[in-house]
Amino acid sequence: MNEREARMKSAIQTTIKQMMDRVMLRVLQQDPFLKDEHRAKRPLYAALVPDEIFKGSHFERRFVTPFGSVWEKLAVVAALEGAGYGELGRRIIGNVKRERLARIQQVLDQLEHPVEGQRRIPPDWNTELAYVLEGKGEPIPVTVVADVYVEDRLENKCYAFELKAPLPNSDITKVSKEKILKLYSMEPPQINEAYYSLPYNPFGLRENYSWSFPSRWFNMREDPVVLIGSEFWEKVGGPGTYTAFINAVNEIGPEYKERIYREFLGIVPPESDEEIVL
Repeated sequence: MNEREARMKSAIQTTIKQMMDRVMLRVLQQDPFLKDEHRAKRPLYAALVPDEIFKGSHFERRFVTPFGSVWEKLAVVAALEGAGYGELGRRIIGNVKRERLARIQQVLDQLEHPVEGQRRIPPDWNTELAYVLEGKGEPIPVTVVADVYVEDRLENKCYAFELKAPLPNSDITKVSKEKILKLYSMEPPQINEAYYSLPYNPFGLRENYSWSFPSRWFNMREDPVVLIGSEFWEKVGGPGTYTAFINAVNEIGPEYKERIYREFLGIVPPESDEEIVL
């Protein structure tokens, strides 16, 4: 591991630890699972299901929600240590020709509502973008707020990313596609590249990605505007970023697992507990 990757790993660990420490503070002190309260509110559940099951659910809800925003923070950390600069919620302002805006809406409508009696048109980024860019007309001011904005200060390039959970729903993916089409339609260009990105692939290989909702709007396996897992992290932070991310998580994972066992569940970690690594 080189010096840059070591710095990136440390910065990633700091961000994750801050989030995990906040979660632990909440479930242990600010909003603990109260067995008597649970039994009073849900006597039928308590009569049928062990309290520990609901205690686990209590933790899960307080963990999953804050982790949704951590992906974006981690992307900025990777950008600062890699490409050079990263920012959340960057407002990108530019001009888009009127007919291009109309064509963007037409592309989205065709993907959402197939012509009666015909199959739904499959997404094809290159064909869609070429069609949109043929549009003319007077320039219309447009603002797009990018989830993550990155500047590669060595290559003098800037990127915009729509960064979503690995299993996103259809509505937010539609909004992301509209934003990315607008970014590519701006004249003069305000960014070099824009992407629809997922932090990891729950299906393993890219060619196996099969979550149906985003696939309504993007060809998740082939569209060049889609980045999944290592493709995204390497674009944000450069070569070695994904490895640094994996190493960072794997190093601190056992510490928090033990704390959750002992401090939250109140049990000794089982000796047979399988060590899960990314």
